[in-house]
Amino acid sequence: MRSRNVVIVGLGRSGIAAARLLHFLGADVTVTDARERDALSDAVKELPADVGIETGGHPARLLDDADTVVVSPGVPLDQPFFDLAGKRGIEVIGELELAFRILSPYGIPWVAITGTNGKSTTTTLVHMILARGGQRVIAGGNIGTPITEEVLGVVRDGGAGDLDRVVVEVSSFQLESTRDFAPSVASILNISPDHLDRYDDIGDYIRAKTRIFRNQTPGDSLVLNLDDPVVRDLGGRARSELFYFSTEERPRGAYIRDGRLCIGIDGSEIGIVGVRDLRIRGAHNTENALAALLVSYLCGVDVAAIREVLSEFKGLEHRMEFVAEIEGVEFYNDSKGTNIGSVVKSLEGFRQGVILILGGRDKGSDFTTLRKYMTGRVKGLVVIGEARQKILGQLGGIAEACEAGDMKDAVTTAFSMAEAGDVVLLSPGCASFDMFESFEHRGAMFKESVMRLRNTLVVR
Repeated sequence: MRSRNVVIVGLGRSGIAAARLLHFLGADVTVTDARERDALSDAVKELPADVGIETGGHPARLLDDADTVVVSPGVPLDQPFFDLAGKRGIEVIGELELAFRILSPYGIPWVAITGTNGKSTTTTLVHMILARGGQRVIAGGNIGTPITEEVLGVVRDGGAGDLDRVVVEVSSFQLESTRDFAPSVASILNISPDHLDRYDDIGDYIRAKTRIFRNQTPGDSLVLNLDDPVVRDLGGRARSELFYFSTEERPRGAYIRDGRLCIGIDGSEIGIVGVRDLRIRGAHNTENALAALLVSYLCGVDVAAIREVLSEFKGLEHRMEFVAEIEGVEFYNDSKGTNIGSVVKSLEGFRQGVILILGGRDKGSDFTTLRKYMTGRVKGLVVIGEARQKILGQLGGIAEACEAGDMKDAVTTAFSMAEAGDVVLLSPGCASFDMFESFEHRGAMFKESVMRLRNTLVVR
């Protein structure tokens, strides 16, 4: 990318990281964001001094000298600026594609994981297992750290050529703007309706997900969830070698036999770890563990490393995270549950006595699909955020329901509806941006409210 003129659209974490990487490589970089400069003061401070900055929109003149446009994942591609770039023959790529191209000369194999839910947990597990197995690995992407930030670190330090693998969590938004991206091992964990405020329909969302294996060859591996009917059928579109994981059947790949997670490929079977020995809770986390062990095994990791990590891993913050027990009521933080499918997965971890905190900014979801999963499990519903009236309208009558104005109110109200043996579960099924900076901020406020409640009750 030396001596190239690059325009970066979107000044979030990915845009900042891409700008810093390109600047280090000698490119002339301009960043543009639709927000006004006052709202971007912190982001601007992270940029090199000679990076051009345009705020308040994306004027066409930025394309006059541009060779490439790099778009951040949160920026939709259906905007006139990108149409104009295409008409002028200027390539539009994403931050993930940028990182892939910069490392391509080193011949490093990539591992990519996508899905509606479970991406971060599975990606973290794979990263930990590969590192435990002695491989030199960097990890990033949708998991929180932009992959271009990790790439800058190894390129600047001269360690890129020493890497054994790059592991990335990839979202549908990131995959939309890929061109050459071709992971040697890819996995699709599950697909359920999400981001329908960005996509015309579920078909568009699925097509974005399938870009993860679009450039794979027969020498590459694709790991699919056999239990998810949408994902299972995607195998027919791939050229890569197929492997599956399942909690219900015993495919060529990873499965459960006699209460143990196993790998079975080409007639041999290896028992890895007992389901009861996993420290992460829920059927969805068993699926995540199966996917992680299979992906790691295909990367050539010793089984001992897989076994050790799966036995030790306690889970990620804001993903079915146990917070506290107050007077016999357990509190769980699943703030990362930003879609209906993730709420379903979380509810399936409990049999009954759930007080569910649900709501936020709607993403075009149909909350009525939760009714069958809530029946018999959810005894109380506390709704928050912009979507609360829609939720009450679609889930009315399922359980006692209350509205809450903020997270402190939601936690207090949920606790008042619970009794010893019940569970208060924050699994919002919505985006966080109506009330919070991010899902992390939302989860942190939930935990803070729970601890404040506990301290208040201890004092009284």
